[in-house]
Amino acid sequence: MTLEIYVMKNAIISIAAILSLLCAQVANAAQMKRILVLGDSISEGFQLKPSEAYPMLLAKKLRDAGLNLEVINASATGGTTAGGLERLPTHLKRKIDIFILELGINDAFRGIPVDQIQKNLQQIIDKVKARNPEVRIVIAGMQLPNYAADDYVSAFGKMFTDLAAKNGAALVPYLLDGVAGDPALTLPDGIHPNAAGQKILAENVWQTLEPIARGL
Repeated sequence: MTLEIYVMKNAIISIAAILSLLCAQVANAAQMKRILVLGDSISEGFQLKPSEAYPMLLAKKLRDAGLNLEVINASATGGTTAGGLERLPTHLKRKIDIFILELGINDAFRGIPVDQIQKNLQQIIDKVKARNPEVRIVIAGMQLPNYAADDYVSAFGKMFTDLAAKNGAALVPYLLDGVAGDPALTLPDGIHPNAAGQKILAENVWQTLEPIARGL
């Protein structure tokens, strides 16, 4: 075998190996399912590293459980339901298998009527379903202080249950359960979860998300 043939043979083998690896990576990417989280500062991880926010903690839980799902955190500080509607189209260009919706509390802080908040959330869900008919929806419920103390507060809390029932969605009853009001689990503002609080949020969502992810 001449040197030229030997070099050419090795080059062909190397190219074949690289192509095989690339094909495997493409196939793996095609098989990977996708979770989109659309939320506000709670889901974004206000003043925390992206890796400390509960969506990325969920990504780790999924990996540890051997579940091949990518988590995309499309949350934004100050996010409202109207803002979510505006931001959503960019994230509908790729297939979504599970959609986690966490919006509404900033609307409530601004005194937006509950009917309007619910209408916006329903439009978001409808748009996601229109592009992804088989998508599984997870709604992260929120509550205002003094839950059930007045009509607005009560209606706001009930809204998430109604949305879940109407859309056949899974419900996280109260995303901040175990965190809200605990200074050890929130930032100095007393509202946003700190890194320890985000771990509890991840557990709250995981209880609902895990069986859905395993069933895909």
